[in-house]
Amino acid sequence: MNAPTNPTDPVSPASPALPTSLGSPASPGSPAGPGGPASPDGPVDGVGHPRRHLPLRPLWLCRVCAAPWPCGTARLALVAEYAHDRTALHVHLCAVLHDAAADLYRLRPDTGPDPAALFTRFLAWVPRTRPPTGQR
Repeated sequence: MNAPTNPTDPVSPASPALPTSLGSPASPGSPAGPGGPASPDGPVDGVGHPRRHLPLRPLWLCRVCAAPWPCGTARLALVAEYAHDRTALHVHLCAVLHDAAADLYRLRPDTGPDPAALFTRFLAWVPRTRPPTGQR
């Protein structure tokens, strides 16, 4: 039996709307590579918006760059998003760390994730002080 080729069918190999976790292949002749045209903000989606660096669960890898999440771009975006409420950023990242620990433990129940490595990955990078906003 042949595979379906309906472009709206999500299981069709010919479907242009088929989502992938690490970006879609570039069109033939495109110099930009996976993720669309070149952009200073990184890959863009099909509408031209920059793709957000979100986690691919349960692996906790970045959906855009495949680095362990939060990747550098995600960290910058989180600091910018929570610029006026550092406590909320810590609370959010603690909740995310909890989810990641549970997911990663389910993937490797024999060894589980290293708690110190998870702390470093999810919380240790957060700036502890606010940047100066005015004169001393």
